[in-house]
Amino acid sequence: MRFAYVVPMTTEREFVELAQLGEEHGWDAVFTWEAVFRHDAWATLAAAAVSTKRIRLGTLLTPVPRHRPWDLAARIGTVDRLSDGRVILGAGLGAPNANWLAFEPDEGRKVRAQKLDEGLDVVTGLLRGQPFSYDGTHFQVRPTEELLPPPPVQRPHPPVWVVGALVPGKERQPSLARAARFQGIFPAVAGVSEGSSGINPDFFADIVDRLRVLRADAGLPWEGYDVVLEADSYGEFLDLPGGPADWAQAGATWWVESWWSLPEGPDAVAELRRRIAAGPPRE
Repeated sequence: MRFAYVVPMTTEREFVELAQLGEEHGWDAVFTWEAVFRHDAWATLAAAAVSTKRIRLGTLLTPVPRHRPWDLAARIGTVDRLSDGRVILGAGLGAPNANWLAFEPDEGRKVRAQKLDEGLDVVTGLLRGQPFSYDGTHFQVRPTEELLPPPPVQRPHPPVWVVGALVPGKERQPSLARAARFQGIFPAVAGVSEGSSGINPDFFADIVDRLRVLRADAGLPWEGYDVVLEADSYGEFLDLPGGPADWAQAGATWWVESWWSLPEGPDAVAELRRRIAAGPPRE
């Protein structure tokens, strides 16, 4: 089991400081988050990339449907090179909240799902290198040899972890099938209230079993695939039964502390420093 944390409502400089602190205290990764109009997640990760040496850096999560995938590929590649191969893309549909809808209409879940699939195809295709072409419903790409970036450090591309939701009672699970195509999953259960993944040991075991089958059917190895559990050791945002060892036995490979209940402000930043300095909850 590896351990990470999400930095919630902080400034960009505070994020860099908290990433450095996590590196000092044995954490394996740190994540930022994306809104339409807040901080630039990838600029923030770039600053952390040149201020740290070991800790992995990622997003939890990037709403891929609202990005031009070639712009996103350029940002991911840049941070991967700056970090010498430590970036992770956390990807999902995104939630059209007020911060989103103030600037862009919600095209509907079906269109967002199409754009997520096509966007991930284009992002990973471009990061693999040229020649690359794509002819989708929403995105079209022609091969080019002009002004190409260097390849990312992680080949064929940095790992992509995708939200995959189990829909109880359904045989077809397109969300899980999408996540199985890439390098990891943020498991969730469809239809649960905000602030909960809906994950319990039975659902988790079901998701892992389904993913194993989906990977095998696609000719993809299970070894190296990451199953990422959002948790909260302080029990304020997510209160999961058991500890890291129990979930590792169930198939989780990453434990991500998600402290979304902390408010914005200096007191919350001080509490983040305290929790990060305490180190990962390995026991």
